[in-house]
Amino acid sequence: MTRDEMLARALNHSNSWDMLIIGGGATGVGVAVDAASRGHSVLLLEQSDFGKGTSSRSTKLVHGGVRYLEQGNVSLVMEALRERGILRRNAPHLVHDLAFVVPNYEWWEAPFYGLGLKLYNLLAGKYGFGQSQILSRDETLARLPTIKPEGLRGGVIYFDGQFDDARLLINLVATAAEQGATLLNYAPVSALTHGPDGFINGVIAHDAETGREFRATAKVVVNAAGPFADSVRRMADPAATAMIAPSQGVHLVFDRSFLPGDSAIMVPHTSDGRVMFAIPWHNHTVVGTTDTPLESATLDPTAQQQEIDFILSTAGLYLHKPPTRDDVLAVFVGIRPLVRAANAKNTAALSRDHTIHIDATGLLTIAGGKWTTYRNMAEDCVNHAAELGHLPDHPCVTKTLSIHGHAEGIDRNNPLAPYGSDADAIRALAKSDPTLTQPLHPALPYTSAEVIFAIRNEMARTVEDVLARRTRALFLNARAAHQIAPRVADLLAAELKKDTAWKSAQLGAFQQISQHFRLAGPA
Repeated sequence: MTRDEMLARALNHSNSWDMLIIGGGATGVGVAVDAASRGHSVLLLEQSDFGKGTSSRSTKLVHGGVRYLEQGNVSLVMEALRERGILRRNAPHLVHDLAFVVPNYEWWEAPFYGLGLKLYNLLAGKYGFGQSQILSRDETLARLPTIKPEGLRGGVIYFDGQFDDARLLINLVATAAEQGATLLNYAPVSALTHGPDGFINGVIAHDAETGREFRATAKVVVNAAGPFADSVRRMADPAATAMIAPSQGVHLVFDRSFLPGDSAIMVPHTSDGRVMFAIPWHNHTVVGTTDTPLESATLDPTAQQQEIDFILSTAGLYLHKPPTRDDVLAVFVGIRPLVRAANAKNTAALSRDHTIHIDATGLLTIAGGKWTTYRNMAEDCVNHAAELGHLPDHPCVTKTLSIHGHAEGIDRNNPLAPYGSDADAIRALAKSDPTLTQPLHPALPYTSAEVIFAIRNEMARTVEDVLARRTRALFLNARAAHQIAPRVADLLAAELKKDTAWKSAQLGAFQQISQHFRLAGPA
């Protein structure tokens, strides 16, 4: 899977595509997998890199949503629990069970949360990940040795799913390509085109690397641009009313010592009414999240000071050693593409259900939803798109479609575990050139072999692509990622045949991007 191959396919396709998708996040790529696996011809265009926005910046959980159960949205919880089980089956190399402990400091918390989580398990049915149970004080401390012990009465344990969001997305891109789809990153759409009947029939786009403009037509155009969906809709209708109410979620990353066990912490009620998680992830600790309404979305959002303070102070209420700013290794921010509601007082109250909207010009927009339900969202979207574009009525097959990299029984302590069946190819690269086996940085698990693999097989084009989404270096330790950027730029330049000016530009761009992942201070 190379970008040159995908670009050639996009430029040389002489016929109208069955489906053209704008947006290369979880929703858009999920639609591409579903449509292509039904036999439709598919072109997907992404303005930046796959998963550059929301889809690489989640809380790293595949879950039903305990909070949605409390809100009474039982149908969403049941859908998400079902999809959670399907995703674990289809991508076992990336999705696995994770124990969550709700620490109890009040007498009523054990029976209250215990009952709610029993219902959560019942709703999962055959897709359950494990039975919840009430823990004693000693059992809670055994699972969470760094929890604050003062006043601790016990806890409730339940099981949900965890994953690597960006790695799953890249594997979905590969899956879509294997099913015949053409997917192109760095190909922003600048305009929509109309047929003689006035309906949308394609796009004008350009290759961001060469500046070359090209056109593509399709029987149906799907807007899956996430937080930027309204911008695409206004290409069709400048007066279109906004659908999206963007909300910002912040996460802080710490050393594993803050959560040394294999269990996560779930705080069901914070001062802003959200759920807070502290989870083990790639031998680090991730804590989040916030829910801050935004006026507009950006590709590189920045954490606000009050959000950082909120996470630190909330974590300090539960951890024996309260984390400080000096402990933060990275901060990452995602923007939720929530669908507006006329009577919602804040974004935390907005539904996480997805919405499909078809405007008067025939542009189909899919918005909202969540990572866990991406497959079901895609199935719904393709059903509507096929009807709208008068495409053959082929059934959905993604419930049982293995995702690229599918591998059972892998050792999760192995640094190459997230690659699944692709790990053998990376080992072969390292064997062919021993210089590729050295760690890029002592604080990170990545090697040069993974960089080469990402360039040759996963359409990585920039230093950021490699360090943020093909590996997760920038999300785990922003300063370490900054330090290894020159080595990655050298490898990219050699593989892509770029000159020193290109390398300098890449390092400058990465320096700017990495600032969004670091708290203020010296490099």
